[in-house]
Order: sequence, then C-alpha cells, then structure tokens
Amino acid sequence: MKTTWLKTALAVAVGALSTQAMAAGFALNEQSISGMGTSFAGRSSSADDATTLFGNPAGMSRLKREEVSFGMAAIHAKTDIKNNSGSFSSPVPSLNAPINGSNDGDMVPFTAVPMGYYVKPIDDKWAVGVGVYVPFGLVTDYESGYQGRYFGDYSEVRVITVQPTVSYRFNEKLSVGFGPTINRIDGELQSASPNAGSLGSNDGRVKVTGNDTALGFNAGVLYEFTPQTRAGVTYHSKVKYKLEGDTKLSGPGFDVTGASGKYDASLNLDTPESVDVSLTHELNDRWTLYGGAMWTRWSRFEAIIIENEGLPSGPLNPIVEEQDWHDTWSYAIGAAYKLNREWTLRTGLAFDQSPTNNLHRSPRIPTGDRTAISLGLAWNPTDDVTVDLAYSYLREEEVDISRSRTYSGGLLEADYDATFKNRAHGFGAALSYRF
Repeated sequence: MKTTWLKTALAVAVGALSTQAMAAGFALNEQSISGMGTSFAGRSSSADDATTLFGNPAGMSRLKREEVSFGMAAIHAKTDIKNNSGSFSSPVPSLNAPINGSNDGDMVPFTAVPMGYYVKPIDDKWAVGVGVYVPFGLVTDYESGYQGRYFGDYSEVRVITVQPTVSYRFNEKLSVGFGPTINRIDGELQSASPNAGSLGSNDGRVKVTGNDTALGFNAGVLYEFTPQTRAGVTYHSKVKYKLEGDTKLSGPGFDVTGASGKYDASLNLDTPESVDVSLTHELNDRWTLYGGAMWTRWSRFEAIIIENEGLPSGPLNPIVEEQDWHDTWSYAIGAAYKLNREWTLRTGLAFDQSPTNNLHRSPRIPTGDRTAISLGLAWNPTDDVTVDLAYSYLREEEVDISRSRTYSGGLLEADYDATFKNRAHGFGAALSYRF
C-alpha cells in the first residue's frame, strides 16, 4: 500500500509545469510548495516539513521522523508593453533616426525551479539535514528585433545552493539552527550594439558569460510561546561573488573596427542578505494562522560593471549598467484549514516591494511592486506521505523604463522608453516522504 501511494504522489509532484519563477529583483520565493500555498506567510515559524531547512533551520528540531521532500515551482508570465518609443540622436544629422523594432512582451521562457530537502532527527534535541534549492534566478529572453535590444535582450542569472544544516533544541520553547551555504552562480547577459554604418540593422552583438562559487550561511531561531503559538527569525547572509568569464563581440559593426573577438571578463556581484520574521498560531484543531515580513538589502546592487581585459577604455570597457536599487520589505498573511485527516486547504495574500527605481530600471528586470494571492492543498493519503499543490496569481504595478546610452565617443545616443505591466500564474507541486 505504501509503495502504491508513493508512486501516485510522485507522479503528481513531477507533473508540475516547468517555467520561470519570479520575485522581487532576481530573488526567488519558491523554495517550499507548502509555503507557497500561504504566500509564504509564516515561512520562518511554520516548520511543517523538511522545507523548514530553508525557511528556518531551527524548525528541523520540530520534525519527529526522518523526512525527504522535493518539488518544483512554475509560472506562466505575461507582460504588456505600451507607450514605447526608440530613437538615435547625434550632432551629425545623418545619424538621427528612429529605432524600429517589436515589443511583444513574451520574454519569460519555460524554466524549471526545483528544490529538495532531507532532514534526520538524531534525538529529541539534535537534527541534521541538507537542502538543494534555487534562491536567485532570472531569465528574460526578448524576441529577435526587440526595440529595446541595445539595453538588454537576453539575461540569465541562476544560483544553485547546497546547504548542510544542523539544529538544536534547548528546551520545549527555544530552538536554533545553522547551515553554511555553498552557492554556484552562472550568468549570461546579451545586448545589441548599433552599427553606425547601417543604423537599426546589421547590429553587433555583445555577449557576456561568467560563473563563480562562493560561501554564505543561513541561521534561525524558533521560540514556542505555547504549543499552539510560535515565532521565528531567519537570517540569510549576503554572498559575495566574482564572476569570471568572457565578453564576446561579434557582428558587422565590430568587424569594421576590428574589435570582434572574445575577451576575458570579470564582474563583482553581491546577492543580498535578508531577515525573515514570522508568527504561526494554531487557533484550534482545524485552523492555523500565519503572518510574516521580510527585509532584503537590495541596496547592495548598485550597478553591473563588467571589466574586459584587452579592450581599450571606452563604452565597452568597462560595460556599465546602473541599477541603484533600494532595500525592500515584503509582507504576507495566510491561513490553513484542516478538512479531515487527509486534506488541508491553504490560502495567503502577499505584498512584495520592488527594489528598482524609475531612473535606472532596465528591460532586464522590468518589475514593480507586486501583489500575490495563493491557494494550496495538502493531501496525506498515509502518515508517511504528503503531496502539496499550490497556485498563485501575481500582479505587478505598471512601471516605466527610460534608458539611454552613448556610442562612438558620445557622437551617437540610443534612447528607449516604454511602459511595462507584468502578471503571472504560478504553480507548484511537492512530495514529502517520512521514514
């Protein structure tokens, strides 16, 4: 019987759609499908399953049995682009021209966001575990001929984290947890470069790739005021990367100047620290309420500055894209209702500030403040198996992009203006098995 239920649950879990997940900036929320059902309210205090290893490592001490959990998050996103315009301007009259191109807005491809956790209680005080998840990620892939192509038409950033973790329970009320994180980042940025001899066509291409591995840590405290009420605080450290890779220049414009080729490149990038605070209260045998807030230090992300060895100083060395992001807060409330032993329903509402600003917002991350409403379902066919399903609808405020960049020693300026509005349907599925 257990084998039959496990196979059924596994089929449901891996049948989730695979697509790009989004959150504020290039952070991802999707490290827990059970948490997704409540819009991640109570993330640092719920400690319901092995995904607490990320949400609050101190919560591992609440798990009574050895447990493995894995899942996948997905999102189907749509962007409307309007009020768009683009132009070249120059003191040389012959170089004044419009920038033509499309603004389809279909730039979020299908990409999987997986997660997996294992927790083993050692005794009534100690627990150990390991998790693999994706804390940061971004893919924007505009159509060929996108009007804003000179300011970024392909961007991909992916961080994969492995976190070995330990937790300790001092007494019935206080638990702590800690886990170092091993983080692998891979990035690719592409944009077009105008060809002064044939403006708007025969563009050059700039492609930058790089990667690095760096260390960080997660730490948490869980305090249980009563058996029904608990609060948690989780700190996710910043991680400092130096991506090493190359910049490739290609196309007719670079061929004419002799700049075509591949150059060693480097980029310093810090992913921000965050503090998550939440409260979980079991109102009665059926209802559980959640609330939480998270602060993220996005102000560390001031600019993308790519140094290219072998290129003379100029617009491509260094490549500079100002960001000037600011710190953000996100807030969430949620509830769970236990229908019976097998079925639990969840729902949640979240508000997430965007770190971007009107002056430096880029087509690479054209996001604004967002609101999300979520629904979740947990199925427990046996005491050993839980299948979690979740759905979220996300809507972002309308934001403006206004970018300009100079070329040819300041003789040519490219400008692009547009209004973006994003919305998305998110899906998630996960399987937890207790031994």
